[in-house]
Amino acid sequence: MRDDVRQMILNGTMEVFNQKGLKFTMDDIAKQLGISKKTIYKVFDDKEKMFLEMVDYLFDQIKASEEEVMQDKGLTTLEKIRKILGVMPESYREIDLRKLYELKEKYPTTYRRVEERLETGWENTIALLEQGMREGVIRPLPICLVKMMLESALEQFFQRDILIANNLSYGEALDHVVDILVNGIATR
Repeated sequence: MRDDVRQMILNGTMEVFNQKGLKFTMDDIAKQLGISKKTIYKVFDDKEKMFLEMVDYLFDQIKASEEEVMQDKGLTTLEKIRKILGVMPESYREIDLRKLYELKEKYPTTYRRVEERLETGWENTIALLEQGMREGVIRPLPICLVKMMLESALEQFFQRDILIANNLSYGEALDHVVDILVNGIATR
């Protein structure tokens, strides 16, 4: 049961975050979910621990979506590369992740966790890029540069208010970055 409550709280936290950004309170989450603050504090000691777990929860959901792409036999290698570079669980598509740029200053430990998760777990992507090169659908190039370019773009989303300033959602920005990368590495 505790895992169900934990997941409910994390989903509620994402909803409240979408409404208020990082300025939400535990009261806001309790109200959103119709539970007591005490219930939240039984699962999470404080907001920082909740954020840390929320980051892991979000990235675990992304990895699950990534695995679905890998298993989809109806996609070509290039389509899989495009999807995996821009993978985002459907349930998070509408969440305003642009507000995460505030993390670095207000919650540096959580921000470091985001950076760590962005820098790891590239095995499927690397395997697809290598497969794409073998198939001749992408140009031979140093994979480390593709990885660095996507990581750097995503880190900029989380370091600055560039998305808000340019009226771009996180999903739109990610789609544009992936489009630029894939069109740049695809053979013509």
